[in-house]
Amino acid sequence: MEKSIKITLDNKTIFARKGSTIVEAAKENGIYIPTLCHFEGTDPKACCRVCSVKINNRLMTSCTTPVTEGMEIEANTEELVDLRKSIVELLFVSGNHFCPTCEKSGNCELQALAYRFGMLVPRFPFSFPLKEVDASSPKIIKEQNRCIACKRCIKTIRDKEGRHYFAYKNRGQHLEVVLDPVLGAAISDTLAKKAMENCPVGSILYKGQGFNQPIGTRKYDKQPIGSEIENQS
Repeated sequence: MEKSIKITLDNKTIFARKGSTIVEAAKENGIYIPTLCHFEGTDPKACCRVCSVKINNRLMTSCTTPVTEGMEIEANTEELVDLRKSIVELLFVSGNHFCPTCEKSGNCELQALAYRFGMLVPRFPFSFPLKEVDASSPKIIKEQNRCIACKRCIKTIRDKEGRHYFAYKNRGQHLEVVLDPVLGAAISDTLAKKAMENCPVGSILYKGQGFNQPIGTRKYDKQPIGSEIENQS
């Protein structure tokens, strides 16, 4: 058995695997810490900051911070919940997220977090950026207006030689995640569908497969995001 250490999470003493991150330790103890960029099985990059917690009054990303013996963590305080809500609001206003017309509605993690945090009207002004839609691939549509630059597609979609199908382009406010035109032209159906599934929003769509799930059967129609962790036995 892996060695366990004792930590305190929101004034509750729990045991965690030595070497695990805070978000992993919380999940294994039935405590949900929201994430967007984090994807199990890949190295965490702390792109979105939605998983931020407080340790010794300092904000830290729980997907990259390993647990240590006696660590005291604040994870779900009113302040942190509002911080996460503000990040979700910023992601909405910095792109064009029209949920009723999006193919990923009901299966979108960003939308689900907005529901969880009770987001109604964002506190920030909408920027309404004009971004291109790349439909050059025979299998994939890359809808840049919905991309949150979480890096999940970059980390998880590779060919047998380890080459990445997606990559960052430009910097700052002009940063975009783009599909390699050569690899994208030859992408398999399996990888194209996996890319759509791994994307937390509706930025990567598999061509010919849009609104194929009726309302009531989609991932977050019946239970809010995080329920699978909080309701585990």
